[in-house]
Amino acid sequence: MKRALAVVEASESAKELVREAGELAAGVGAELVLLHVTTNEEYEETRTSLERIPNLESSYTAGQALEGARQFARDIGREVLDGVDVEYDAVGRVGDERDQILDSADDLDCDHVFLAGRKRSPTGKALFGDRTQAVILDFDGAVTVVTE
Repeated sequence: MKRALAVVEASESAKELVREAGELAAGVGAELVLLHVTTNEEYEETRTSLERIPNLESSYTAGQALEGARQFARDIGREVLDGVDVEYDAVGRVGDERDQILDSADDLDCDHVFLAGRKRSPTGKALFGDRTQAVILDFDGAVTVVTE
């Protein structure tokens, strides 16, 4: 492994996975990239909420959402990788999670992806798709998944 991509989320299992990815990367001398994706739905929800505030003179741009995602990844890295001897880069993306994870892994030449799976019923997977399954099937490298 030369570069690993860890998908950052607020759940405890995702934070534990980021720490494990950091420890593994440190152990083999690999680089670590922390990625947080703000979905299109999250972006639109925040933008719409801010537009409803009377007398607010600013808007919520895609650039601000991108910077917020990067800052979130950086903050989680600072929180969970304290004491781990690994250097990491924080990356933020906005869009479809599956596409952004796969594109980021490809763009950043990552050979391992770490992500937290979500428990969904078979019906939920059929209706909304399964990001984890898509990454496992479409990523040309190792994928480590932890579920709650």
